[in-house]
Amino acid sequence: MPSTAKNTEQEVATRQVILEAAYEEIHARGFQGASLSKILSSTNVTKGALYHYFPTKLELGYAVVDEILAEHIQQQWVQPLLETDDPIANFKNIIMQTGGEITEEDIQCGCPLNNLAQEMAPIDEGFRSRVEAVYRSWRKGIESALLIGQEKGFVKKEVNVKSVSTMVVASLEGCMGLAKNAQSKKVLFQCGQSIIDYLESLRA
Repeated sequence: MPSTAKNTEQEVATRQVILEAAYEEIHARGFQGASLSKILSSTNVTKGALYHYFPTKLELGYAVVDEILAEHIQQQWVQPLLETDDPIANFKNIIMQTGGEITEEDIQCGCPLNNLAQEMAPIDEGFRSRVEAVYRSWRKGIESALLIGQEKGFVKKEVNVKSVSTMVVASLEGCMGLAKNAQSKKVLFQCGQSIIDYLESLRA
């Protein structure tokens, strides 16, 4: 029994290593440009092991969206917002913290979720629906946080939280897209500050 449990843990760990390497490769080169050979060489995992967990490149890409990107959005952008009655203050902190952690590589490669939306949504329904599910969850998280803020008196009652959540996600993704194209942190910070200013205008 212990041996079986150990094998299971090792399998989970191996699968996660493959997923994380695939995420890095896709972020750097896009899904269509991503190389399975480079993923294998960066992990020291055999080709047989890769195809055991992910029989096709497409399934690997789907798993990156479902497990890596979805989890990142929840941990970085959604859960922290739901841990306070004042979503505006918390949202500002998240934006500033995220901006402070942005690397030159992040600027160069852009937002991985938005990259996949631009690259794959027009040509693959599986990618489109999965990326949309992540965006939908992100919007719903912001919407829920703003509703709590309204109930607690931190957000104006007249604010349409559904519309605002959509606009804010679009703005955040737009900021990263502009910064990627300009290859400029300055552009990102300017854009981020405008979002912060807008969020302040929602305060009750």
